[in-house]
Amino acid sequence: RKSITARFIGQERVVELTLTALLCGGHGLLVGLPGLGKTRLVETLSTVMGMDGKRVQFTPDLMPADILGSEVLETDAKGTRSFRFIEGPVFCQLLMADEINRASPRTQSALLQAMQEKTVTVAGQNRPLGKPFHVLATQNPIEQEGTYPLPEAQMDRFLMHILVDYPAPETERQILALSRQEALDQAQETIEKISQATLLEARKQALAVHMAEPVEEYLVQLILATRNTQAYDGALAQWLDYGASPRATIALDRCSRALAWLEGRDFVTPDDVRAVAPAVLRHRIGLTYEAEAEELSTENIVTEILNTLMV
Repeated sequence: RKSITARFIGQERVVELTLTALLCGGHGLLVGLPGLGKTRLVETLSTVMGMDGKRVQFTPDLMPADILGSEVLETDAKGTRSFRFIEGPVFCQLLMADEINRASPRTQSALLQAMQEKTVTVAGQNRPLGKPFHVLATQNPIEQEGTYPLPEAQMDRFLMHILVDYPAPETERQILALSRQEALDQAQETIEKISQATLLEARKQALAVHMAEPVEEYLVQLILATRNTQAYDGALAQWLDYGASPRATIALDRCSRALAWLEGRDFVTPDDVRAVAPAVLRHRIGLTYEAEAEELSTENIVTEILNTLMV
């Protein structure tokens, strides 16, 4: 975390949530305006974590084979023809899907199997991906012309939906100083790395963090509140079209444990659950036409649920 925040200044909360997703073995969707350092964060994570990282710039003309790879017909010296599979960039440990919503739905769906099963099927053969395997995708909340919204099935594959906002005013000068220094150095600074064994051990410890029964009950009630809103707040019932699935329950449980571990504790508190709840739930609930007419967002709904179900 120290190595990452040295290059990605003023976004400690974003770094914490992204590390939480990686500790859970999940994928993250980073949403923010251009120029806020989303690409820089992913590249730094790849270096610090000691992962084999690759980047794919999603464009409207990108094809599934450009991500997964394809078979080519080759002829050897004896004239014998055979197919050889050429791996695509998805065969790595940390894949950065830059501006993922600019690709067509057909290309977006190429990542569905990879994100869920950590394997891809090409030419009828299952091909395992790197271990560990993570996808960190970026998306801009503006410039929606010419983009294809991610379907609910793919959004649900992302463990966390992380918002990247403007840095605090006092950090702007620090960012400016860092950019000047890097321009003068023209070299990559020394970054402390961790081994794969360390990462896997950290993941094992994080998932073993204790969660008391009352905290678990509170977590479940948060999920149920997204489905049976009438029982909590009448206004929420007319705003929510559908609630979070059991996959969200599992994600909220794992993220709460990982965050507690990052904070140096061996037990989960309700504050841990509330801290990760927006990133886990904001992309897993649907709004009604009434909510959209009132210009409400899923962020507003999650905040209202958290305020309704106080600890």
